[in-house]
Amino acid sequence: MSGRSAKERIVIAAMELFWAKGYNSTSVSDILSRTQLNSGSLYHAFPGKQDILIAVLEAYRDGIYPMLIDPAWEGVDDPIERIFALLAAYRRMILDTECTYGCPIGSLALELHEADPVVRDLLAANFNAWVGAIERCLADAADRLPASLDRRALGEFVLTTMEGGVMQARTHRDVANFDRSIIALRDHFEMLLAKATREREPA
Repeated sequence: MSGRSAKERIVIAAMELFWAKGYNSTSVSDILSRTQLNSGSLYHAFPGKQDILIAVLEAYRDGIYPMLIDPAWEGVDDPIERIFALLAAYRRMILDTECTYGCPIGSLALELHEADPVVRDLLAANFNAWVGAIERCLADAADRLPASLDRRALGEFVLTTMEGGVMQARTHRDVANFDRSIIALRDHFEMLLAKATREREPA
């Protein structure tokens, strides 16, 4: 972390620790140990632990494209295939962690079920940014999908499928649980594509 400001070092360390241990199980001492900063430097940057959490959630929100979506979409032009490329990125993370991976935002949302309104709003903003990326793909697919399709609802369904698949894979320590969810989602998309094709056919 050399060359980074104390604030940046704290946020990066907290992102790693909150993901690995959870927010409640991560102490300020853990963050100090990871960053090799003294407590004065930490409290100068952040008045308290919740302020660090807020900065972490802001970093995830602001970094969703460079950290997650842009790498997943690199070289993939088809908008519907971009959705499944993003899901494939989660599959790789599941495999890379031997099925211990948990979505950072999903995990925090489950852990902080009585979150402060500011924290809850930031969790929602992260989910909304993810769904918004899927909506963008669905909009780019244009008339390949049915005209009556609620693209927002489908984007939320894709998010729910991903989060549920990740949770199942982590619980069962088996990526097959994730794969079955994605196969079912793919089947749903195939039905939507077929319906749109029928709608475009001359009467």
